[in-house]
Order: sequence, then structure tokens, then C-alpha cells
Amino acid sequence: MLVADQAILMPDEEFRLLRDLVYAHSGLYFGDDAKYLLEKRLGRRLPTHQLKSYREYYQFLKFNRKREQELEEIMDLLTTNETYFFREAYQLNAFSDEILPELCKRKQAAGEPRRIRIWSAGCSSGEEPYTIAMLLLEQQCLQGWQLEIVGTDISQRVLHQARRGIYGRSAFRMTDDYYLLKYFEPQDGSFRIADRVRQLVSISYLNLLDRTRMAMLGSFDLIFCRNVIIYFDLAVKKQVIASFHGALRDGGFLLLGHSESLMNISTLFTLRHYKNDMVYQKPLLSSAGGMS
Repeated sequence: MLVADQAILMPDEEFRLLRDLVYAHSGLYFGDDAKYLLEKRLGRRLPTHQLKSYREYYQFLKFNRKREQELEEIMDLLTTNETYFFREAYQLNAFSDEILPELCKRKQAAGEPRRIRIWSAGCSSGEEPYTIAMLLLEQQCLQGWQLEIVGTDISQRVLHQARRGIYGRSAFRMTDDYYLLKYFEPQDGSFRIADRVRQLVSISYLNLLDRTRMAMLGSFDLIFCRNVIIYFDLAVKKQVIASFHGALRDGGFLLLGHSESLMNISTLFTLRHYKNDMVYQKPLLSSAGGMS
């Protein structure tokens, strides 16, 4: 019987098999220099299933009836979920001060329903969708509007944290006291998100390679996908961005992380230059709507 701290080496062939399996499932790509990472993190799962080698583990992931559950466990081990409230503030300023007022005016001018839907793709433990919700509640032009934020992630562990909505001090390293006092309630040394923020946000599991489930989410006015596509290779980036394009309404916005761009990935979007940041926009069918 294996013990939890017993070291099991990962042969090159098994590394390639497991690397390709993870890639096919999630789009996460691990180069040859990441062999040690997979060996260290996946090695924790062999004793759990009383397996003696990575080849046995590969067979387990391919054919065992619990393979889907195990793949979810793998995603928790392999994904990075470092985040905090009000991350990349300059982009949030563009969202709050420039994009939302523009979107509000355009919908009113077109006689569209007073509704805004936003998708936080790769929402991790919930700081991003809840940040978005707070910024929406601060918008005077959106009072009386129907507001909905959908947060999704491939890691069940962080989704559980997001649904709890309870955060320690480290999550507020960039949060003004104004928001902490207005939208959080102290709870046993931590802070619980207020119900009026929580009720705007739904949290669910989603693999960004699952086109069927992505289509079921419906259409959005704006998609946040920040610091996610950096973990994909070019082919998966193109697939995911094309799916985002299909999910956005005409004139909708795509906000990526500060180190991410659509260069060599897609020409489906227009790059908009705002005072606070540059973001991508799905072109409108007409020239109306303030495009530049």
C-alpha cells in the first residue's frame, strides 16, 4: 500500500500522456519544463486511489467511472487562483466611468430593455464578480435596471469559496474602506459579502472548452476574462475567443488581463481606446453607438 509522502517518479512517456489528457479536457497546456509540476501535484492523487504508477493513473483517468470527478480534482490542483477585490483598478475605472455610461446611453437610445448581463469567466473565488456587482450598484444611471453577473470557473474548490462569500484581510489589499464598510459585514475576523451584492451574482462550474454549456449561458453585454487565456496555447485561445464573440451582443465588450491581447488570435474585435484603458469591443451592426 502506498503512503501519501512516497515519491513516485513520472517517466517522460507518462508525462506526455497526462499532459495531453489535461490539455484535451481543459485547454491548459504544460510544456516539457512543467514535468516537475505535474509530477508533484498529480503525485498526490496516486495514494488516494492506491495506484502504483502514473500509467495506472492515466488509465484511471481514461476509463474509470469516476474519471469526471477525478478530472475536477485535477483542475483544483493545477489551476492558479490568486486574486483579490478591485484587481487591475485602471481597467475597472474604464469599466465604471466610461464603458457602463456608454452602454447605458446606447441601450436607452435604442429603446432596448433596461438590462445588463456580465460574464466573469474564470471567476476564481468570487472577488471579481462581486467587485463588478459593487461597481454596478454605484452607477446612478443603472438604478431600476435588471442586473445580472454570471461567474464561472473550472475549479470546484474556488467556486465553493465564491458561493460562501466570506473573505480574509488579504482579499482587500486594493479595496477602499468605502466599499468594505458599505458592502461587507464583519464575521469572525473575516468579512461576508452583503446580500444585495450576492443576489446580483450567480456562480457555476464551466469548462471554457465546453461549447454546449457555454451556449446555454445566453448572451452578454460584457465579458471579463482576465489572466485566463495566458494558460492556453494558440489553438485553444482562438477557440475560446471565438466563443466569447458568439456570446457577446453586438457592441458588447471583452476585457482581458493587462498582459493579454488578441494579437495573432482574432480580428473579430475592435480595440477601443478609453481614457483609463484599452478594451475590445464586438463591432455594432451599424456605425451608431459611439465607436471610434
